[in-house]
Amino acid sequence: MYKILVTDDESRIRELIKKYAQYEGYEIAEAVNGFEAVEMSKNEQIDLVIMDIMMPELDGFSAVKEIRKFSEVPVIMLSARGEEYDKIHGFELGIDDYVVKPFSPKELMMRTGAILKRYSRNTDPAKDRDIFEYEDLKVDFTARIVYVADERIELSPKEYDLLFYFINNKNIALSREKLIRDIWGYDFYGDDRTLDTHIKLLRKHLGKYSSLIVTVRGMGYRFETN
Repeated sequence: MYKILVTDDESRIRELIKKYAQYEGYEIAEAVNGFEAVEMSKNEQIDLVIMDIMMPELDGFSAVKEIRKFSEVPVIMLSARGEEYDKIHGFELGIDDYVVKPFSPKELMMRTGAILKRYSRNTDPAKDRDIFEYEDLKVDFTARIVYVADERIELSPKEYDLLFYFINNKNIALSREKLIRDIWGYDFYGDDRTLDTHIKLLRKHLGKYSSLIVTVRGMGYRFETN
């Protein structure tokens, strides 16, 4: 049974999510602020966090930043604001999805299920025992570490997945649909803007190597090393 940590200072929101999550068979833990969420994520086996942004004492963004210091647990961010800046900031911190209030509890559960399925997929360790190097860009697949000019750069989980996928398919034009399907899964409930946001952030982190990710007009992207 998956255990979900629902973090929101509004009890009615927590109760609403709890009702639908328990119906789906999930175990629920509750936190009323960011501090509680950080401590529970550190001390309990949590499989996914649903985190509100606007909370007293420690807001959702700050809580996720602390959680990412010790865990890559998937996070769905809740917010009454749908501004692009908030979404980009959340993805930069390593969240997996962003849901704007008011939301459909059923859709939230669908998004939750899709994320948990992706995280529970087994990977082939032998395939990942690789190191990719291009000039002074170094990507360690096994350790999930990326270096540019001997400086380690921090990526979100999805940015790592995208970069690794690009490298494994370098010099191949990849459609937007294929990237979304293979990185986010067949049951992804977002839209193309999620892919574009992650590409934008990945390019930013790659710095002088951002040009390796080439936009293929009318189709998608290509990781080009020729």
